[in-house]
Amino acid sequence: MNKLIASAAAMLSTGSAMAGSVTFTPPIATMIETPDRMGGSGAWLIPLIIIAVIGLAISKTPTPTPRPRPS
Repeated sequence: MNKLIASAAAMLSTGSAMAGSVTFTPPIATMIETPDRMGGSGAWLIPLIIIAVIGLAISKTPTPTPRPRPS
């Protein structure tokens, strides 16, 4: 009888041990990587174009009007 009780207790204890932990452990959230915005050597290209256009707009001198020809 003792062997029957001991074997039943062993089976019940191993069943609960295999079922998992008692406390809830949430799954680890995966990190979502965001893509780089214009990484590399092209990052300076757009600001350089904007500065060049503004510089040309500011420094442009008006064209002289042609003089009328004497008749």
